[in-house]
Amino acid sequence: MSAHPPQSGDNGELREFLRTRRARLTPAEAGLAPSATVRRVPGLRREEVAQLAGVSVDYYVRLERGRQSNVSEAVLDSLARALRLTDDEREHLYALARPSRTHRPRPLTPQRVRPAVYRILDTLTEVPALVIGRRTDVLAANQLARALYVDFEALPRRERNMARFTFLDPRARSLYADWQAVGRAAVAALHLSAGRHPHDPQLAELVSELSLRDTDFRRWWAEHDVRRRTYGAKHFHHPVVGDLRLDYEALAVTGDDEQTLGIYTAEPESPSADALRLLAAWTAQPSLPGPPDTRASTPS
Repeated sequence: MSAHPPQSGDNGELREFLRTRRARLTPAEAGLAPSATVRRVPGLRREEVAQLAGVSVDYYVRLERGRQSNVSEAVLDSLARALRLTDDEREHLYALARPSRTHRPRPLTPQRVRPAVYRILDTLTEVPALVIGRRTDVLAANQLARALYVDFEALPRRERNMARFTFLDPRARSLYADWQAVGRAAVAALHLSAGRHPHDPQLAELVSELSLRDTDFRRWWAEHDVRRRTYGAKHFHHPVVGDLRLDYEALAVTGDDEQTLGIYTAEPESPSADALRLLAAWTAQPSLPGPPDTRASTPS
């Protein structure tokens, strides 16, 4: 691996994404006949990807090296089918192969949480809920989410980030029962952001810092997996209430397609539901310090 940490948004993103996608797919999985020659590495060769996608080998090589502009939708769709890409991977391929042609990318508009969304968070008193923005920034959280994770709103702005919490906060490795799965999901979400915003300096800074400070992040970033957070389950070892298995749903926030409302629930009448009620009762104790009001300053 290079001595330099991987960066988001450089010309090598497309090359590495295509390389890692073809490396994970065997000829048999792609429907190709067995080769008579000895394969030095697993996965598909460039000429095999070109054959499956219906393009010339020279064209595919230029594309993988980032030297082919004006790639048509038909070619990208053929590549996506040839490489058996998921919907998230297909979107990422489009973002990398057809970046904005603006020579001077405009700075990203700071993300703001609408007052009505804050009111929704305040009404959700029995379940943890957070608003996650681009780069996995934590834009807002209700009281129960702050008790489950950490009081993000009390942290400096640059530290209100789920990926940063997962990899750099020592509490995260004991909080998540399956820390590796959570870490991989965070990396995959950041790769999606990198495809959407290749010139985002804050994302580049975050990726560089996590790469330098955590070997797992650096290794998983090099795999170029992408995945959107939608729904699933997470297991927690909470220091106050013990083990919880919580289902989560990531709901789109209208008006900003890069904001999601993440809500955690427990199976009714389960030990996790009892633990969640206990956590809610613990957070309601008046002796516990409340978080400062930081709603006016959310990450950009």
